[in-house]
Amino acid sequence: MAQFKGSIVALVSPFKNGAVDFDAYQRLVEWHVESGTHGIVPCGTTGETPTISEDEHKKLIDACIEAATGRVKVIAGAGSNATDTAIDFARHAEKAGADGILVVTPYYNKPTQEGMYQHFKAVHDAVKVPIILYNVPGRTGVELDVDTTVRLANDLPRIAGIKDASVDLSRPLQMRTAIEKPFALISGEDATVAAYLAQGGDGCISVTANVAPALCAQLHNSWMEKDWETFTRVRDVLLPLHKALFMEPNPSPAKYCLSRLGRCEEDVRMPLMPVLPETRAVLDEAMKHAGLFDAMPAKQAAG
Repeated sequence: MAQFKGSIVALVSPFKNGAVDFDAYQRLVEWHVESGTHGIVPCGTTGETPTISEDEHKKLIDACIEAATGRVKVIAGAGSNATDTAIDFARHAEKAGADGILVVTPYYNKPTQEGMYQHFKAVHDAVKVPIILYNVPGRTGVELDVDTTVRLANDLPRIAGIKDASVDLSRPLQMRTAIEKPFALISGEDATVAAYLAQGGDGCISVTANVAPALCAQLHNSWMEKDWETFTRVRDVLLPLHKALFMEPNPSPAKYCLSRLGRCEEDVRMPLMPVLPETRAVLDEAMKHAGLFDAMPAKQAAG
């Protein structure tokens, strides 16, 4: 059985007046625990890692682990396009007590398949924690192919899974049949998660879970419990939100939604910008469709 599964949130990094809002951040972690989220990824792409400093990165990892207090798995973002930096982040996460680390394919410098294998092997050999590979070609400009993934998984004992945002729904089945050990197949694409699960997937590292943690947890719980009626209902309810959250670059839409829910400010760091008025209207409608305003005071829900 895979070590990591279910609804795993790619957590935003709240900002206020230009600085990380650690109080809001730890309140978000508590909300996720209360909502049934199965795992938390601090300092992934949704955490705005391109614009946070290395010191902020490490402090966010520490704050997430502190707030989680072992009640939910923490898979710390430890990616970089510099192998030495990825190793430094990985070692920090291990020392801080992370349950695992998420390591993205090196971006911009576009290494070969062998270069990526050696990158992940170097991180693997530097730490003792489980590693989730992260394949997201739309952002990195490079794709970790199935053969390299299988090779990494079968060669290296602590390569424990992959977050796959390639949207190629043949990949989970190919990997499932070729990898010779328990291996977490985690979708990185909310809108196709149902199909990914049907192809042998174990869960999703989710943007939507930032905004609708209880519904996303319910989706995965109903899948694991074979409650197809609930699964179908929640899948359909979430679809407009999945689509709306990517109308503009992530995580600006997610942070707007969280501000509407009173969870944190909508501040993002440049070059990202707050979402446009027309996007706000679509997001509000998608949140209403999902029932996310129902438990809020009427004045706050009305905006």
